[in-house]
Amino acid sequence: MSQRVYAATIKDSDLSEGKMRAIRVKGKPVLLVKVGGQIYAVSNLCPHEGCSFQTGILTDYIVMCPCHGWKYDIRNGQPQQNPPTLLATYPTKIQNGKIYVGMG
Repeated sequence: MSQRVYAATIKDSDLSEGKMRAIRVKGKPVLLVKVGGQIYAVSNLCPHEGCSFQTGILTDYIVMCPCHGWKYDIRNGQPQQNPPTLLATYPTKIQNGKIYVGMG
């Protein structure tokens, strides 16, 4: 069983409420999202055809893929109306003003 490793990313102050920010964590494309004061991290590749979510639409806790309109809940990766294609989610924490994303 692999141990979760948290990687430092951007400053917490660099991610505004209701905004999304594409980053790379340990070589993986990750989308950081801030909703309700909480930071969420999900894969920045739609499970459908690999489109990036960074230019998609965020409505509350739902991100919509800009390529085909597939929607996912950023809290748990659950699809909203499509076949069961779970979106990868990653735990986050804030330490010393930086956002850390758990990988592994």
